[in-house]
Amino acid sequence: MNEQILVDPADLLGDGVFETLHLRPSGPWLLAEHLERLARSAALLDLPAPPTPELSAFAGQVGAMRIIYTRNLLHTGVSEIPASVLRERRDGIRVLSADLGVTAGHRPPWSLSAAKSLSYASNFAARRWAARQHADDVVWLSTEGYALEGPTSSIVWLTGDELATVPWERAGILPGITAAHLLSVAPSVGLRPVQRMITLPELAAADTIWLSSSLRGLAEVVSLDGVRRARSPWTPRLLELLGF
Repeated sequence: MNEQILVDPADLLGDGVFETLHLRPSGPWLLAEHLERLARSAALLDLPAPPTPELSAFAGQVGAMRIIYTRNLLHTGVSEIPASVLRERRDGIRVLSADLGVTAGHRPPWSLSAAKSLSYASNFAARRWAARQHADDVVWLSTEGYALEGPTSSIVWLTGDELATVPWERAGILPGITAAHLLSVAPSVGLRPVQRMITLPELAAADTIWLSSSLRGLAEVVSLDGVRRARSPWTPRLLELLGF
């Protein structure tokens, strides 16, 4: 007799969305922005608008908060921030560039590239590939050679007094909440916020490159495609600006 197994589509197809937040003693960092992005991601998957999560049980805790929303469930949990994340924030990361095989801003109409969906297997496969090459992470490139994003992060770079990131709508990628917040407060330390497309050679010529995400804050790129990069005095200053 064949046993009938009921499988949640979220488990089988990645039919759901999620957000990862930095839980601080004051509460989930940038909560409103994350909930707004969760709702946008849900809409891209034709999910109903997500309910507001009940977070009072996590008051005073510190860690990595994840809000997962599928057609059947809204779940919130907290775990410790991985040691690898803390190490990358402190010591920086070695990054390789890789062609994603897409044209910037020209995805199929059914593309979920602008949603933070549960279909994250290829993202982590990219990071495992980097690890086999003795690197920590990847910068994805469009077919035209533009830098887009990392598998789990946004790209931020500094050239002179210009602090920049990729324009998400034009590039067709997931909006970066940490990167957007950083640019919004950049003028307070004398930097000009900019969103523009950038080629890999232009990125390599930048004074400093970071990968930004909610838990890492900023991880400075100390090696790009095997070329070592000098550490920047701006890294601790911007991390402090972000509250890390």
